Amino acid sequence: MSTPIEPVAAWGVSPLAPLSFETTPAPSGVDATAGAQPFAASLTAAVENLQQLQSTSNELAVQAVTGDLDDIHKATLASSRAGVTLDLMVAVRDRGVAAFNDIMRMQA
Repeated sequence: MSTPIEPVAAWGVSPLAPLSFETTPAPSGVDATAGAQPFAASLTAAVENLQQLQSTSNELAVQAVTGDLDDIHKATLASSRAGVTLDLMVAVRDRGVAAFNDIMRMQA
């Protein structure tokens, strides 16, 4: 008889927080960069979450190698999750660079 899979939160890994983008225009007389703050905060939180996922994956990998880990599936799941999150962050970065290059090529 197999045991059920533990929720991810049970071993200290939090799921990715959904990104929120505010689409309301800034009132006149307000700094134009004020709308960038929620997006910058979301990116910062995503990078911090990625670092946490990688740290957890590394800790579980060390435990697996030393024989201190009872369930190898935890290490495998943490490693996969960190890898997928890293791939997502690389894709977001690449898309941001491409958008910046597109804007720079626009004529005034």
